[in-house]
Amino acid sequence: MKSLLALAFASATLHAAAPADWPRFLGPTGAAIVTESKAPLTWSDSENVVWKAEMPGPGSSSPIIFGDKVFVTCWTGYGDKEGSNDMSKLTRHLLCLSKADGKVIWEAKVPSAAEEDPWRGYITEHGYATQTPVTDGERVYVFFGKSGALAFDMSGKQLWQTSCGTSSGRTRWGSAASPMVVGDLVIVNASDESQAIIGLDKKTGKIVWKAEGEFGMAYGTPNVYTHDGVTDLVIAVPQELWGLNPATGKLRWYAQHGLTGNVSPSLVPDGDKAYIFGGFPSTRSVAIKLGGKGDTSSNAVLWDSNTSSYVPTPILKDGHLYVINDQGFATCIDAKTGKDVYRERVLQGARGGGKPFYASPVLIGDKLICVSRRNGAYILAAKPQFEMIRTNVLSLDTTQFNATPAVSGDQLFLRSEKAVYCIGTK
Repeated sequence: MKSLLALAFASATLHAAAPADWPRFLGPTGAAIVTESKAPLTWSDSENVVWKAEMPGPGSSSPIIFGDKVFVTCWTGYGDKEGSNDMSKLTRHLLCLSKADGKVIWEAKVPSAAEEDPWRGYITEHGYATQTPVTDGERVYVFFGKSGALAFDMSGKQLWQTSCGTSSGRTRWGSAASPMVVGDLVIVNASDESQAIIGLDKKTGKIVWKAEGEFGMAYGTPNVYTHDGVTDLVIAVPQELWGLNPATGKLRWYAQHGLTGNVSPSLVPDGDKAYIFGGFPSTRSVAIKLGGKGDTSSNAVLWDSNTSSYVPTPILKDGHLYVINDQGFATCIDAKTGKDVYRERVLQGARGGGKPFYASPVLIGDKLICVSRRNGAYILAAKPQFEMIRTNVLSLDTTQFNATPAVSGDQLFLRSEKAVYCIGTK
């Protein structure tokens, strides 16, 4: 256990050794923050696009970067185009692209291992390749819902595949949470597939532990919180925040936060507290203390607010929380009090209907990159006064941009349902 806890911030350690790596969803520490980068904040079809890589099929997962490689997932065979109605042909793809020019280095295809949720209703909003991969530099790990978790070496050889359950939530929306690496384990939020969080041995795929419970609709990616030499695996589920022992999956503490329905954004850590956004049918946000023992509900909630985000995870900078939410409002919340600093509408709906924002913002220096689904990327100043700097549109791509961007060095990586784009100074 000591070795596991010592390596709890494995992704952060990799980031310290190689600042250009973006090895997991929301970056090295799950905060989506880059302090220094010269990535251009202006782009178009003809400006600052270093390369464009067409994908075999659509997907909502984000790209990740390690060294000179970009990894991204997509799916084909069912629901991806007109006439694709045979679920038995559903195939997921893991592609490894050259960071230099976007060319495919290798591609792994994973046929569906179990009957999936049908292509109808809300699942059509995000599809069958929603979870972002994670890498520790030795292997790439993916989670493909009812087809399980898989590991590949850096040359594309499949090392193992482990089922994480084949059930469905009552809504049959599919799952979305991305895997993460904590020490020697791959952690999977399989709330939809088995109402459980699962710890897998990253070398063998063997299930080390399985924490089952009343998860409800918990779509957020877990995070870690280290305090007094102890590391907790932290995840927000409807009504409660849980702190688990990452070595065993045992519950150490929990606190009621009151968000009902479903929790899609990942929690935003801030020292000994965190911020939770989400809920349905009404969205809310809360600040909540981390750590403790047993039921900590009596003094855990520091503030709660009706200003929130249904899907995108906010950014914390200098005591303020920033996001453009799924309703198209740019919001800034005082992280100490929960009071609104500003709330400005930047987009009324999306072309083609639906919620206008799914992607979470990324912070580069003091600028927020907020990618909308069909109306371009909005660049905002990360300060308590609302300032829209510009909007960048790739007008030749009319598909949805559901993925949160990745940043590597002085380049920004965007992903639509059609392609991956490398944005940089030519």
